Amino acid sequence: MLNHSFVQIPSIGLATEKKFWTGGIGSMDEFIKRPPGYLSVLRQKTISEHICLSINKLKAGDAIYFSRNLPPGEHWRIFKEYRNSTAYIDIETTGLGGFGDIITTIALYDGKSVRHYIQGKNLEEFRHDIMEYKVIVTYNGKTFDLPFIEKYFGISISHAHIDLRYVLRSLGYSGGLKACERRLNIGRTGCLEDMDGFFAVLLWKDYKKNHNDKSLETLLSYNVQDVLSLEYLMVEAYNRKLCDIPLHVDRLDLPKPPVNPFKADASTIRRIKQQYRID
Repeated sequence: MLNHSFVQIPSIGLATEKKFWTGGIGSMDEFIKRPPGYLSVLRQKTISEHICLSINKLKAGDAIYFSRNLPPGEHWRIFKEYRNSTAYIDIETTGLGGFGDIITTIALYDGKSVRHYIQGKNLEEFRHDIMEYKVIVTYNGKTFDLPFIEKYFGISISHAHIDLRYVLRSLGYSGGLKACERRLNIGRTGCLEDMDGFFAVLLWKDYKKNHNDKSLETLLSYNVQDVLSLEYLMVEAYNRKLCDIPLHVDRLDLPKPPVNPFKADASTIRRIKQQYRID
C-alpha cells in the first residue's frame, strides 16, 4: 500500500491523493513517469523529490519514516510492507500506572512465535527483544501500553506504531478489544470469555500470595490471547480500509493464529470469582 501513498508528502492531503488516484496516477512510480499536468512545474519537481525520498526509505525498510509522516489515521498503510518485522504486544499490570504499579506480564507475538515475560523471572528480556522489530501493533497502546513500558523500563519505544483502537474506530468498531472481537466474529469462548483487566490483577495477586502456578498460567493465557487476536484484527482492518481506496490493491489472507500455549484453569477462575463475589 505504501507505494500507492502520497499523504506522507508535505502539503498533500487525502483529497489531493484521491485526485491523483482517480486521475490515473495510482502509485509513486506512476507520478514520476507522468506527473499531472494541472500542477505547476515547480510543484511537480518538489513532489517528485519527496517521492524519490519515500521510495528510498521504503527500499531501506525505514518504517519510522512513514510512521512519522503519514497522518495518524493512516498508519494502517504501513502494515503489509513491514508485516514480517511486526510485533503484536500487550501488557498486564497491577494498575493504571500510578505510584507503585508494575508490569506483571507481557505477551509478544510476531506472526510466527509467542514470547512471554513475567515479573520476577524474565521481564527484563523484553527491553532487548522488542528491538528486533520495526513495527508494533497494539490495542490502546498509544495511551496505555507504550507509555507504561517506557516509564517502567526507562526506555524509548521509537518503533512505528499501529494502534488498532483508532483504526477499528475509524471503521465503526469501538469499545474494548473483546467487544471488537465479538463484532468481527472472533469472540472468545470458554474460561477467557468473561475475563478482563481487573480480573488479571486478581490472578496476579493470587499467584503472588498463594504461589498458585495455575493463576499465573491463567493470566498468561489471557495475556497471550490478546496478542493472538491482534494479528487477525490487524489484517481484517487492513482489508476493510482498502475498500475505501479507488485502486486495485491485493487483500491479505486472514491468518490462522497458533494454539494458545497456555491454558486457563476453570477452577481457579471460579474460586477467585467466589472470593471477590464477581458475577
